[in-house]
Amino acid sequence: MTRLARCACLALLLALGTACGGLAKAPESSAPRGAVRIYTSVVQTTVDPVVSGFQAAHPGTKVQVFRAPTGEINARIAADRRAGQVKADILWGTDPLSSFQYDQQSLFADYKPKDAGAVPAAYHTGTLWGTRLLNVVIVYRSNQTAPSGWHDLASPDFKNGVALPDPGFAGGALAALGYLSQAPGFGIDYYRSLKNNGAVQLRAMGDVTTGVAEARYKAGMGLDNDIRTAIAKGSPLKLAWPVEGAITFYSPISIFRTAADATAARAFVDFIISRQGQQLIAGSGWQPVRADIKGPTPLGAQVSPDWTAIARRQSELIAAYRGVFPG
Repeated sequence: MTRLARCACLALLLALGTACGGLAKAPESSAPRGAVRIYTSVVQTTVDPVVSGFQAAHPGTKVQVFRAPTGEINARIAADRRAGQVKADILWGTDPLSSFQYDQQSLFADYKPKDAGAVPAAYHTGTLWGTRLLNVVIVYRSNQTAPSGWHDLASPDFKNGVALPDPGFAGGALAALGYLSQAPGFGIDYYRSLKNNGAVQLRAMGDVTTGVAEARYKAGMGLDNDIRTAIAKGSPLKLAWPVEGAITFYSPISIFRTAADATAARAFVDFIISRQGQQLIAGSGWQPVRADIKGPTPLGAQVSPDWTAIARRQSELIAAYRGVFPG
């Protein structure tokens, strides 16, 4: 058989094999490609190392991040939906309550990450997966008498000297409201007692910590990470871990059903829950959601409500709070 004939025969066999499905196709790669778009309220000092670590592990995938406080993220999502659909692939939130509202509207896709078994049951659903734990505690001036618990903020020692973050703006404040609204001995009446004692409302958790550091306030609600960071930089602050327990909540990550690149989105969720991702979370100063990764050690008890139950009452709680501290 001449060389020309052999080539023609080979070409014919290839064509027939392709048409009949007789030749196996090369398997499509499951590796992420393209870009993953993230909306997040997580602090930049945590977002940056996690994104860098992911891109190093998946060099073919780009990550686009829109970072803003919870209230601004909510406004961005609302604007996207008015225009057609959410433009992000992932929502990496600060607190579960802010994300539950979208879960209830079926905006998130069900997904089970590769290391799902390492995430405690209390810190995930089928669509929300915890990435780190945050603790709402008390920040106070180092020259003040140390408060022992939440009720002390309504005592004469702190009259006209307490600052609170706004639960309509800050995810941590919303989590605190969610817990205190249903905890025995607290409820909305607790916020009334703070108001009657001269407490004022600011916007973010960081605003409270800064205000106390600048001696504009004596004490307030803050996040343990923020307070420790400020103390390390020389701020005249102290951290009080309430005897009732720090209000602990998880920072969830979810994939939107309308994700343009679901493969890349799933890879990012896998990464952030992996040992490597959790080590980056711990390295940025937060308690990892995985118990097998060492991070900052809690200084006392940690308490949390049933987040799903609280989510169903979220609008009601905000309305009751606004009756005490207007927006």
